[in-house]
Amino acid sequence: MNLHKHIYKASVAILMLATLGSCKSTKSITGGEANSRLSAKNIVNAHYSNQPKFRTLRGRVKIDYANGDDSQGVNVSLRMEKDKVIWMSAPLGVVKAHITPKKVSFYNKLQNEYFDGDFSYLSELLGTELDFEKVQNLLLGNAVLDLRKEKFNSEVYNGNYQLKPKKAQELFKILFQLEPKNFKIASQEISQPVNARHLLAKYTYQDISGNVLPEDIQIVAEEKGELTTIDLSFRNLELNKPMSFPYKVPKGYDKITLK
Repeated sequence: MNLHKHIYKASVAILMLATLGSCKSTKSITGGEANSRLSAKNIVNAHYSNQPKFRTLRGRVKIDYANGDDSQGVNVSLRMEKDKVIWMSAPLGVVKAHITPKKVSFYNKLQNEYFDGDFSYLSELLGTELDFEKVQNLLLGNAVLDLRKEKFNSEVYNGNYQLKPKKAQELFKILFQLEPKNFKIASQEISQPVNARHLLAKYTYQDISGNVLPEDIQIVAEEKGELTTIDLSFRNLELNKPMSFPYKVPKGYDKITLK
């Protein structure tokens, strides 16, 4: 796989993991037991009451990508202004990415190429329709879909709260597990059986200065037997620091199309 394609896939995937803060005063989340008497409505309300707040972020992200015999790992620099822009740079600025709610753009110095596009490629890659907001939720440890718009049955499963829709959908199936201590997503699954598509995201969390946020995320996407995994580890991140987002495609670069 070319490095620019790898950075594209991974950069879109980290749109909103932007509240991890400094690694100081950091400890892993453990403990807490699920209460089988807690209603689905209360579980959902608790999930939405535990939303982090931030303006900007900077730091580094370790990204590991695998698809069949193709695998690659890279560390990238990350800057972000919430809901507005994501900026990423591979070592030595070989590849830079600039992402907004409407557009994904990157360029590759080694091959004198650049790309401008939307979220359709990531949707195809992960086997489900995604937009900026859904990807934000996916990477923040929040439910991809708005749980407040659905009625669920709840049960305790493997120590987590598991939510299944009361009314099953024929073409679109979802399943959520929330960890009991802070009601963050432990795992979330979206399936489209007719199209043989399945997306699973699993999370581990850390407490950073009182914020409960993902520490590592594993995204597993399957489509018609083809498996793709993206592992993300966020380190040395800081919140709410002044920053800029320098990005300009050099002149003379060729526009590329991802397939």
